[in-house]
Amino acid sequence: MIKSELVQKIAEQNPHLYQRDVENIVNAIFDEITGALSDGDRVELRGFGAFSVKHRGARTGRNPRTGEKVEVEAKAVPFFKTGKELRERLNEQS
Repeated sequence: MIKSELVQKIAEQNPHLYQRDVENIVNAIFDEITGALSDGDRVELRGFGAFSVKHRGARTGRNPRTGEKVEVEAKAVPFFKTGKELRERLNEQS
């Protein structure tokens, strides 16, 4: 599912809201999550999961095309850990 499909689905479930308002709400939620992560905070959505930032140190990598050694800088990467409820729903026996 892409963001526009999410907006469409929410708009269909809430006919009293304009689609542009739903789009603004979805964008606001994503902006808040992104802002919190960029500030180094953790974002937890109960039953769904938690977003956090992991820091990877600098290392020596390899260019797969040439085999040449390349220095890879330290960086921060987003990390998502599923919540218990989501994990259980994904693993339900049908």
